[in-house]
Amino acid sequence: MFTIVVLYDGYSDLKNELEMCANCSCTLIKGCNNIIVDTMTPWDSDKIVSALKKEDLTVEDINYVISTHGHSDHTGNNNLFLKAKHIVGFSVSYKDNYYLHPFQEGKEFIINDGVKVVPTPGHTLTDVTVLVMNGAKETVAITGDLFEKFEDIENPTIWLDAGSEDHIQQRKNRSKIAQLADWIVPGHGPKFKVTDQIRESLLQQVVKDQS
Repeated sequence: MFTIVVLYDGYSDLKNELEMCANCSCTLIKGCNNIIVDTMTPWDSDKIVSALKKEDLTVEDINYVISTHGHSDHTGNNNLFLKAKHIVGFSVSYKDNYYLHPFQEGKEFIINDGVKVVPTPGHTLTDVTVLVMNGAKETVAITGDLFEKFEDIENPTIWLDAGSEDHIQQRKNRSKIAQLADWIVPGHGPKFKVTDQIRESLLQQVVKDQS
Protein backbone atom coordinates (compact mmCIF):
# COMPACT_ATOMS: atom_id res chain seq x y z
CA MET A 1 0.00 0.00 0.00
CA PHE A 2 0.98 3.62 -0.42
CA THR A 3 1.03 6.75 1.69
CA ILE A 4 -0.53 9.77 -0.01
CA VAL A 5 0.62 13.19 1.22
CA VAL A 6 -0.87 16.36 -0.20
CA LEU A 7 2.17 18.61 -0.01
CA TYR A 8 0.20 21.74 -0.93
CA ASP A 9 -3.50 22.37 -1.45
CA GLY A 10 -4.25 24.11 -4.71
CA TYR A 11 -6.38 27.22 -5.03
CA SER A 12 -8.01 29.32 -7.71
CA ASP A 13 -9.69 32.71 -7.64
CA LEU A 14 -11.23 34.23 -10.74
CA LYS A 15 -10.47 37.92 -10.27
CA ASN A 16 -12.21 39.14 -13.42
CA GLU A 17 -12.87 38.06 -16.99
CA LEU A 18 -9.19 38.35 -17.87
CA GLU A 19 -7.33 37.34 -14.72
CA MET A 20 -7.17 34.36 -12.36
CA CYS A 21 -4.92 33.74 -9.34
CA ALA A 22 -4.21 30.01 -9.16
CA ASN A 23 -1.81 27.24 -8.25
CA CYS A 24 -2.33 23.50 -8.30
CA SER A 25 -2.46 20.86 -5.61
CA CYS A 26 0.87 19.03 -5.34
CA THR A 27 0.72 15.44 -4.11
CA LEU A 28 3.34 12.92 -3.05
CA ILE A 29 2.78 9.17 -3.25
CA LYS A 30 5.26 7.26 -1.06
CA GLY A 31 5.88 3.55 -1.54
CA CYS A 32 7.93 1.14 -3.64
CA ASN A 33 7.81 3.88 -6.26
CA ASN A 34 7.90 7.47 -5.04
CA ILE A 35 5.69 9.63 -7.23
CA ILE A 36 4.97 13.35 -7.34
CA VAL A 37 1.80 14.54 -9.05
CA ASP A 38 1.59 18.10 -10.43
CA THR A 39 4.62 20.25 -9.68
CA MET A 40 3.07 23.73 -9.34
CA THR A 41 4.51 26.86 -10.97
CA PRO A 42 8.20 27.48 -11.82
CA TRP A 43 8.38 29.85 -8.83
CA ASP A 44 7.66 27.05 -6.35
CA SER A 45 10.81 24.93 -6.59
CA ASP A 46 12.05 25.79 -3.09
CA LYS A 47 8.64 24.93 -1.62
CA ILE A 48 8.67 21.50 -3.25
CA VAL A 49 12.22 20.70 -2.15
CA SER A 50 11.37 21.79 1.39
CA ALA A 51 8.18 19.72 1.49
CA LEU A 52 10.03 16.62 0.26
CA LYS A 53 12.70 17.12 2.94
CA LYS A 54 9.98 16.95 5.61
CA GLU A 55 9.11 13.51 4.18
CA ASP A 56 12.79 12.45 4.32
CA LEU A 57 13.06 12.56 0.52
CA THR A 58 15.05 14.49 -2.06
CA VAL A 59 14.27 15.13 -5.70
CA GLU A 60 16.54 12.19 -6.57
CA ASP A 61 14.28 9.81 -4.64
CA ILE A 62 11.33 10.42 -6.99
CA ASN A 63 10.73 7.65 -9.53
CA TYR A 64 7.80 9.15 -11.44
CA VAL A 65 6.63 12.67 -12.12
CA ILE A 66 3.03 12.88 -13.29
CA SER A 67 1.47 16.07 -14.60
CA THR A 68 -2.26 15.57 -14.98
CA HIS A 69 -2.10 17.93 -17.98
CA GLY A 70 0.32 20.31 -19.59
CA HIS A 71 -0.68 23.68 -18.12
CA SER A 72 2.16 25.64 -16.54
CA ASP A 73 0.84 25.47 -12.95
CA HIS A 74 0.99 21.65 -13.16
CA THR A 75 4.40 21.24 -14.83
CA GLY A 76 6.47 24.11 -13.44
CA ASN A 77 9.08 22.05 -11.59
CA ASN A 78 9.22 18.84 -13.57
CA ASN A 79 12.85 19.62 -14.40
CA LEU A 80 13.83 19.11 -10.74
CA PHE A 81 13.32 15.38 -11.14
CA LEU A 82 15.96 14.24 -13.61
CA LYS A 83 16.09 10.61 -12.44
CA ALA A 84 12.34 10.11 -12.82
CA LYS A 85 10.19 8.92 -15.67
CA HIS A 86 7.79 11.70 -16.68
CA ILE A 87 4.14 11.41 -17.61
CA VAL A 88 2.61 14.68 -18.84
CA GLY A 89 -0.96 14.10 -19.91
CA PHE A 90 -0.78 11.38 -22.56
CA SER A 91 3.00 11.78 -23.03
CA VAL A 92 5.39 9.32 -21.34
CA SER A 93 9.13 10.00 -21.47
CA TYR A 94 12.54 9.61 -19.90
CA LYS A 95 15.24 11.98 -21.14
CA ASP A 96 14.86 11.99 -24.93
CA ASN A 97 13.07 8.64 -25.08
CA TYR A 98 9.31 8.77 -25.61
CA TYR A 99 7.11 5.75 -25.00
CA LEU A 100 3.89 5.30 -26.91
CA HIS A 101 0.89 4.36 -24.77
CA PRO A 102 -2.69 4.21 -26.09
CA PHE A 103 -4.29 6.60 -23.60
CA GLN A 104 -6.44 7.85 -26.48
CA GLU A 105 -8.01 4.38 -26.65
CA GLY A 106 -8.92 4.54 -22.97
CA LYS A 107 -6.04 2.30 -21.86
CA GLU A 108 -4.67 2.71 -18.34
CA PHE A 109 -0.95 3.07 -17.64
CA ILE A 110 -0.06 0.72 -14.79
CA ILE A 111 2.83 1.87 -12.60
CA ASN A 112 2.45 -0.96 -10.08
CA ASP A 113 -0.24 -2.94 -8.25
CA GLY A 114 -1.37 0.10 -6.29
CA VAL A 115 -0.99 2.99 -8.73
CA LYS A 116 -2.36 3.54 -12.23
CA VAL A 117 -2.82 6.48 -14.56
CA VAL A 118 -6.15 6.67 -16.39
CA PRO A 119 -7.15 8.98 -19.25
CA THR A 120 -9.79 11.53 -18.21
CA PRO A 121 -10.00 14.10 -21.02
CA GLY A 122 -12.19 17.14 -20.67
CA HIS A 123 -10.36 20.07 -19.12
CA THR A 124 -7.82 19.36 -21.87
CA LEU A 125 -8.11 16.56 -24.38
CA THR A 126 -5.11 14.77 -22.83
CA ASP A 127 -5.89 14.99 -19.11
CA VAL A 128 -5.10 12.04 -16.85
CA THR A 129 -6.06 11.03 -13.33
CA VAL A 130 -3.89 9.03 -10.90
CA LEU A 131 -5.67 6.31 -8.91
CA VAL A 132 -3.90 5.10 -5.77
CA MET A 133 -4.79 2.52 -3.12
CA ASN A 134 -3.92 3.89 0.32
CA GLY A 135 -3.08 2.03 3.52
CA ALA A 136 -6.75 1.84 4.49
CA LYS A 137 -7.50 0.14 1.16
CA GLU A 138 -9.34 3.20 -0.06
CA THR A 139 -8.98 4.54 -3.59
CA VAL A 140 -7.65 8.08 -3.82
CA ALA A 141 -8.08 9.88 -7.15
CA ILE A 142 -5.60 12.67 -7.87
CA THR A 143 -7.53 14.33 -10.65
CA GLY A 144 -5.88 17.58 -11.60
CA ASP A 145 -8.46 19.93 -13.09
CA LEU A 146 -11.02 17.26 -13.90
CA PHE A 147 -12.29 18.55 -10.55
CA GLU A 148 -11.43 22.16 -9.79
CA LYS A 149 -12.47 21.98 -6.13
CA PHE A 150 -15.18 20.44 -3.93
CA GLU A 151 -17.55 23.33 -4.57
CA ASP A 152 -17.77 22.54 -8.28
CA ILE A 153 -19.86 19.43 -7.53
CA GLU A 154 -22.96 21.53 -6.97
CA ASN A 155 -21.77 24.51 -8.99
CA PRO A 156 -20.44 23.25 -12.34
CA THR A 157 -19.92 26.83 -13.48
CA ILE A 158 -16.69 26.75 -11.45
CA TRP A 159 -15.03 24.06 -13.56
CA LEU A 160 -16.56 25.34 -16.78
CA ASP A 161 -15.20 28.84 -16.13
CA ALA A 162 -11.77 27.34 -15.40
CA GLY A 163 -11.74 26.02 -18.98
CA SER A 164 -12.99 22.83 -20.58
CA GLU A 165 -11.95 21.71 -24.05
CA ASP A 166 -14.70 19.08 -24.04
CA HIS A 167 -17.34 19.64 -21.36
CA ILE A 168 -19.33 16.53 -22.34
CA GLN A 169 -16.33 14.25 -21.85
CA GLN A 170 -15.40 16.08 -18.66
CA ARG A 171 -18.85 15.52 -17.14
CA LYS A 172 -18.70 11.83 -18.02
CA ASN A 173 -15.21 11.41 -16.59
CA ARG A 174 -16.07 13.31 -13.42
CA SER A 175 -18.87 10.83 -12.81
CA LYS A 176 -16.68 7.86 -13.78
CA ILE A 177 -13.93 8.82 -11.33
CA ALA A 178 -16.40 9.50 -8.51
CA GLN A 179 -17.75 5.98 -8.95
CA LEU A 180 -14.24 4.57 -8.51
CA ALA A 181 -12.86 6.81 -5.75
CA ASP A 182 -13.27 7.13 -2.01
CA TRP A 183 -11.32 10.40 -1.92
CA ILE A 184 -10.55 13.05 -4.54
CA VAL A 185 -7.59 15.43 -4.60
CA PRO A 186 -8.83 18.16 -6.97
CA GLY A 187 -6.65 20.48 -9.00
CA HIS A 188 -7.32 23.63 -7.01
CA GLY A 189 -8.68 22.78 -3.58
CA PRO A 190 -8.32 20.47 -0.56
CA LYS A 191 -8.91 16.72 -0.69
CA PHE A 192 -12.52 15.66 -0.11
CA LYS A 193 -14.44 12.48 0.67
CA VAL A 194 -16.62 11.08 -2.10
CA THR A 195 -20.13 10.31 -0.82
CA ASP A 196 -23.04 8.53 -2.46
CA GLN A 197 -24.74 11.92 -2.69
CA ILE A 198 -21.81 13.27 -4.71
CA ARG A 199 -21.85 10.23 -6.99
CA GLU A 200 -25.56 10.64 -7.63
CA SER A 201 -25.26 14.37 -8.27
CA LEU A 202 -22.52 13.86 -10.85
CA LEU A 203 -24.45 11.04 -12.52
CA GLN A 204 -27.54 13.22 -12.82
CA GLN A 205 -25.45 15.97 -14.44
CA VAL A 206 -24.40 13.46 -17.12
CA VAL A 207 -28.00 12.35 -17.64
CA LYS A 208 -29.11 15.96 -17.95
CA ASP A 209 -26.36 16.56 -20.53
CA GLN A 210 -27.66 13.66 -22.60
CA SER A 211 -31.33 14.68 -22.49
